[in-house]
Amino acid sequence: MTEKTCFLWAGILAVGLSVAQAQSPQELIQQAVNAEHAADENDHSQWGYLEEVHKPKEQVLQWVAATPKGDVERVLEKNQQKLTAAQQDELIRSFLHDAHAQRKQLAETDHDNKQIDDLMLLLPVAFIWTETSATATDTFLHYEPNPRFHPPTREAHVFSSMAGDLVIDNQQHRIRSMSGHLMHEVNFGGGLLGKLKEGSSFSLEQKQVGPMLWQLTAFHVDLEGNALLFKNISLKQDDKRSAFELEPPAITLDQAAVAVMQRPEGVVF
Repeated sequence: MTEKTCFLWAGILAVGLSVAQAQSPQELIQQAVNAEHAADENDHSQWGYLEEVHKPKEQVLQWVAATPKGDVERVLEKNQQKLTAAQQDELIRSFLHDAHAQRKQLAETDHDNKQIDDLMLLLPVAFIWTETSATATDTFLHYEPNPRFHPPTREAHVFSSMAGDLVIDNQQHRIRSMSGHLMHEVNFGGGLLGKLKEGSSFSLEQKQVGPMLWQLTAFHVDLEGNALLFKNISLKQDDKRSAFELEPPAITLDQAAVAVMQRPEGVVF
């Protein structure tokens, strides 16, 4: 066999191997879902961060310190009004001494997290995926509703009626961003129990904030209608998070209160 022939066969084998190893879009999204699920199971880190929340009737700028028992929030501004240090401290102390408020916050967080986890597991089956482009660091996917999917819940019904785009980090297989919009109006009980209008949309972004550690950094939802899907998320909401700082894993509520009060007063998002 000549040297030229050897190179020819080597090239053919290399191409065949790369094709065999190439993952389909469905496999890529399943891998990403597995990575997100593993992170939820194994990542118990607690973070402090700056959060800006915009709702139709409320705008808040606050420092947040997460703990296993709930989040301590130091409100800097509310509805464009700055709070004094005394007002900030009063709100924190009120939360620290209100066991009912702490349980309510944890229950709402657990409820929403479970719904998000349930919807995440639907990604490989509820949609048809196509790869639109790829770089050395990211893979870009587009999704459309899967006509063969039968949603088990109202939330799944809404979610599976969307189309949009998703970006996967190639190294850690984490979801960098996702956006979507309703392809058509969604009715519950023939519209009597609620409906969401065509074009209603959402988007989210998450970034690596530490070694193998990712956090949600932006969330947008604009659902036109009268069906409330999540207890503590309004139909219109923008949430931005930045200035992440790792807290001790077993941080207490009292320690979190000290931590947020030590963060700077004057901030620029």
